[in-house]
Amino acid sequence: MSASSTDPIIAIATAPGRGGIGVIRVSGPDLSAWAEALCGQALRARHAHYLPFRNQQGETLDEGLALFFPGPHSYTGEDVLELQGHGGPAVLRRVLEDCLARGAAIGLRLAQPGEFTQRAFLNERLDLAQAEAVADLIEASSTAAARSAMASLSGAFSAEIDALSERIVQLRMLVEATLDFPEEEIDFLEKYQAAERLDAVTATLDGVLRTARQGLVLREGLHVVLAGQPNVGKSSLLNALAGEDVAIVTPIAGTTRDRVIQQIHIEGIPLHIVDTAGLRETEDTVERIGIERSWAEIARAQVILHLQDARHPDDPLDAEIVRRLPAGTPVLRVLNKMDLLDAAAPAPAPAPCGLSMVKKAGPTAAAPAPMPDPGLGSGLAVDETLQISARTGVGLDTLRARLLRIAGWTPGAESPWLARERHVRALEDARAHLALAREHAAHSDQVLDLFAEELRLAHESLCEITGQFTSDDLLGVIFSSFCIGK
Repeated sequence: MSASSTDPIIAIATAPGRGGIGVIRVSGPDLSAWAEALCGQALRARHAHYLPFRNQQGETLDEGLALFFPGPHSYTGEDVLELQGHGGPAVLRRVLEDCLARGAAIGLRLAQPGEFTQRAFLNERLDLAQAEAVADLIEASSTAAARSAMASLSGAFSAEIDALSERIVQLRMLVEATLDFPEEEIDFLEKYQAAERLDAVTATLDGVLRTARQGLVLREGLHVVLAGQPNVGKSSLLNALAGEDVAIVTPIAGTTRDRVIQQIHIEGIPLHIVDTAGLRETEDTVERIGIERSWAEIARAQVILHLQDARHPDDPLDAEIVRRLPAGTPVLRVLNKMDLLDAAAPAPAPAPCGLSMVKKAGPTAAAPAPMPDPGLGSGLAVDETLQISARTGVGLDTLRARLLRIAGWTPGAESPWLARERHVRALEDARAHLALAREHAAHSDQVLDLFAEELRLAHESLCEITGQFTSDDLLGVIFSSFCIGK
């Protein structure tokens, strides 16, 4: 990631733009003499010194606080100097450039994204899951996500993983001892209740995996696409869910020409709602481009809300739309504009509740000529119809609850820590290896060495989460996503 992991590094640690305070951070080995020369006085450890920031010619560039944190008791585990001055971009750049000029002799260079936190990981101040939690805390988009990110940073997730790893290591030690001394003819599985202990570890891992999946939803949210014919109320529904007018709504079909994306939160879960152009045949070049983009968004969706006008629930074009929806993506049929139904007319009966998915029949002979096929394959529909009014708000609470169910979120639940996709994959890999070990446990006379190997692989999968076994390439990917100065 960097030219050298021992070079002194420097960066502006506060966000770009104007602010009341700006922070410049320096980290490296043995910085005390350089920091004293830069500041013009000795710096007491972890003590705020108010002083002018002068350049080599004696000109005062700014004034503020200097704080020195000797390693290893610092964020990075190295000596760290922080200069806290005024938050104007120009003044921060002047101080930064002076520091770089005066630090040339010791090899001071600009830090790369995430390099301060990477050094904290390399110097064992944080494990990898905690280091990732630093970025998650900065990027948290809800109070629940921030709380869970803080729990991860404090080590709650890592403690769960370490406890699981320790139990697997203890079981491995017993297996390896048995393999090293086969002449003792120990019936390992029976004497040490290995199968029962393995079952207990697996049950604990299952609980951690469930919590991790909740944490993944809390961190990444759900990509929801509103699809349907023109003028069925997609933009009105987006505005209703967002609580503000983020999309233009008119009675004119084809008003929405391009996608509109809005993030909302339901019980702290981020939902990325995408309003798309109405799906229909058109000769309008601009609208056709919008429709092509709509199909592209539908292909990427995690959940599709297929909106229909409640007054025309059996429109053949809707059947044609459903036929082209991507296979395997949950689809909710949403009958909008319930408020416009004739009060004397019976409302369309909803399908049986539930989220089991069934094949949707193709278009009938009465269907219009097919639209350009987006190449998504035959669609799937969810065996559920929701009746709403985006204008009055009727049915929106039920819709929100259904979206949480599809996301796998338990209402009222909150993950004690955030998780990433790689964490979930590692836990799933460990679970698969434990399952294979359990199969081998039934044939200990023949494959005890395979039992031991599966335990080893499960242990390695868990250690990938905290970074005990991690490739340099993965570290580069993780830390390059951080902001500069952190």
